[in-house]
Order: sequence, then structure tokens, then C-alpha cells
Amino acid sequence: MDRFLPDEAATIAFAEKLAPLLTTGDCLALSGDLGMGKSTFARALIRARLGEPSLDVPSPTFTLVQLYDGAPPLYHFDLYRLSDPDELIELGFDEALDEGISLIEWPERGELPDDALTLSFEEEGAGRRVRLAGPDLRLEALASAFS
Repeated sequence: MDRFLPDEAATIAFAEKLAPLLTTGDCLALSGDLGMGKSTFARALIRARLGEPSLDVPSPTFTLVQLYDGAPPLYHFDLYRLSDPDELIELGFDEALDEGISLIEWPERGELPDDALTLSFEEEGAGRRVRLAGPDLRLEALASAFS
């Protein structure tokens, strides 16, 4: 599944549409180069999940993980500074996968579960193309966000 996002407003709207479709155990890996809109997407998704459009959503670049209370809880990981994939255990990654929704920036620096969803951001003209890959059952459940 893929969708073209012509600008930041479209990225935010897409995140807001995808947010309520995520469920406990979902691991959403955001993949793409710097400046592709991953952080914009992550902030918008977190705000939409929590129902707080003006919430300050800091980047977890230095803390590596930020926890947001919700039903289920949302874990925002930024693995850019991760030096060893084993550090994920210390960050509570297994717990996050079991009891919440995990949103992961720079997923290639860690070892993700086989059933992780990957949302890839690629430059296309003046905008971005996002592509979602993952288990068929989850893709079917998330398909409405791509229409």
C-alpha cells in the first residue's frame, strides 16, 4: 500500500487517519532519510492518538524512548543513537511490544519483530511517497488510511 503526501499538512492528516487504526502490539517502524517527514508524522500520530492537538511532543533522540499514557500506552522510540541492538531490552522494548503501540524512528539500528509494520518515506517530486509493508491481516485493517 502506498500514498503520496504532497506537503506537511498531508503528512499530518495521514497520521491522524492512521492513528486510531493502530492497536495493542502494533510496532510501526518509520524508515527513510533525514528530512523525509518521519518526525512530523510521529508527532501528529501521537497527538491524534492522545486527542491532544497542541501536545508538546519532544523527539526522543537523546532519551531514546518517550512513553505516552493512553489506552493502550504509546512508546515512541528513536534508535538513531542506539549503539547496540541489545540496548532495546534495557529500554523496555519487549514490554512496549506486549502492552502498547510502538512507534520507531531509525528502525534499521535495532532488531524489530518479524510482524513489525514498516512505513517507508521516500522523496517524490516536491512531496513524499509513503509505503506500508507488514503482515497481510494488519495491512487489511489499516487499508482505509490509504484511501
